Amino acid sequence: MSTRTSAGPDRTVPYDDLLTRYEPVLGLEVHVELGTATKMFCGCATGFGAEPNTQTCPVCLGLPGALPVVNRTAVESAIRIGLALNCGIAEWCRFARKNYFYPDMPKNFQTSQYDEPIAVDGWLDVEVPPREGVDEEPFTYRVEIERAHMEEDTGKSTHVGGSTGRIHGASHSLVDYNRAGIPLIEIVTKPLTGAGERAPEVARAYVGALRDLLRALDVSDVKMEQGSLRCDANVSLMPTGAERFGTRTETKNVNSLRSVERAVRYEMTRHAAVLDAGESILQETRHWHEDTGITTSGRPKSDADDYRYFPEPDLVPVAPTREDVERLRATLPENPAERRRRLQEEWGYSDLEMRDVVNAGAVEVIEATVAVGASPAAARKWWMGELARRAKTAGEDGSAVGLLDLGVTPAHVAELDDLVTSGRLNDSMARQTLDGVLAGEGSPTEVADARGLELVQDDGALQAAVDEVLAENPDVVEKIRGGKVQAVGALIGQVMKKMRGQADAGRARQLILDTLGVQG
Repeated sequence: MSTRTSAGPDRTVPYDDLLTRYEPVLGLEVHVELGTATKMFCGCATGFGAEPNTQTCPVCLGLPGALPVVNRTAVESAIRIGLALNCGIAEWCRFARKNYFYPDMPKNFQTSQYDEPIAVDGWLDVEVPPREGVDEEPFTYRVEIERAHMEEDTGKSTHVGGSTGRIHGASHSLVDYNRAGIPLIEIVTKPLTGAGERAPEVARAYVGALRDLLRALDVSDVKMEQGSLRCDANVSLMPTGAERFGTRTETKNVNSLRSVERAVRYEMTRHAAVLDAGESILQETRHWHEDTGITTSGRPKSDADDYRYFPEPDLVPVAPTREDVERLRATLPENPAERRRRLQEEWGYSDLEMRDVVNAGAVEVIEATVAVGASPAAARKWWMGELARRAKTAGEDGSAVGLLDLGVTPAHVAELDDLVTSGRLNDSMARQTLDGVLAGEGSPTEVADARGLELVQDDGALQAAVDEVLAENPDVVEKIRGGKVQAVGALIGQVMKKMRGQADAGRARQLILDTLGVQG
């Protein structure tokens, strides 16, 4: 019998090489903190960033005699998530105690669901985009959902004194129980097979699609950087043509889409190195290191029997009526992927334009901007151009912020564009106006009025400036008359300077050509 030895962080095989011998099998467990006002089984607040251990009570601290009560809103959110994932909703289900000792779970058990989850047997179709630089079409992969169940989150441990932020090498640890008891939904896929070399991208696309769906449901803020949504990525390899899955490892709490893809890819290359050496994979949890792009060993992975599940005696079963389920089904929003396809068709965007809008998180702001009167092309121009550029450095420390964090609203953008299309402002003036809006000087019209920004409509004044520029540049005039019409650009800039930027560049160009008797 082969034995397993440590492969180490550097022991991997080339990705393309492993695909000639192994087929990857994935299983993704996504944990979603619900955005309820109170915790799963008590009335404590759930706000992120509060002082440590200030949002606790006897129930979530597991003190003797404290009894839990189920959060109705959390149950309804769980049902809506299940329905959006095309799951069947249980007519009767129970909570269970998952027993294990860990310092960030003060009760020494987690109230979860085991063999009776709220939602089972669903699916989510995921569009996997083309790889950058590869001429290929996107494809759709159906991710089958095994279950979505309710549970409570744990507290948070901070390990102090070490170099890695992990318990190994730390001098001591601090525990914040504010997060303990926050409503959590765990969504578990069935084994994902058949993706081959695209398996890491399928994993990333699924978590991204799930995040979009949960945001549309408005059940969570899905902020991965804050742990509101985090993914445990299970990876195994089996020899090509085999029917039995290999031993899996579980990379815990991966908290960005990019890291999901990278962690899956790394584990595939690590597994292949171990298997190629004739050794066995240890079923264990792994930690992902964003800085180095590797995983390291955590602890041996327990099976369900090790947790000694039994029904929670202090909570009554959850038994939603069919009427309740249908009432909640009626609240479901349009599927985000279908919505994007509809909007793309309505807006007339190319696939590349829509992909850029989606990647920038600008779908909602563009939709809102169009709704208040801007054209789809204008909305994309401003949000994806000038505003996106400013958002990259708008943070207090020069970091990037979200588009809506700039302080510019869709109504502002629509109003600004109207000032341009109506002929009052050119693009240069519009950017100055935008500066004023960002500085809190008022709406675009108010800023333009206060700053005296308006195109000169008097052709007489513009013609006088054109005549001066032509007289000052006889050499350029000769080039234009000789057929080099592109040289007119140098003259337009000088006309705009004489007009202090308050002239229409297109009109200035036409006047120059008319004056010289040249066809544009």
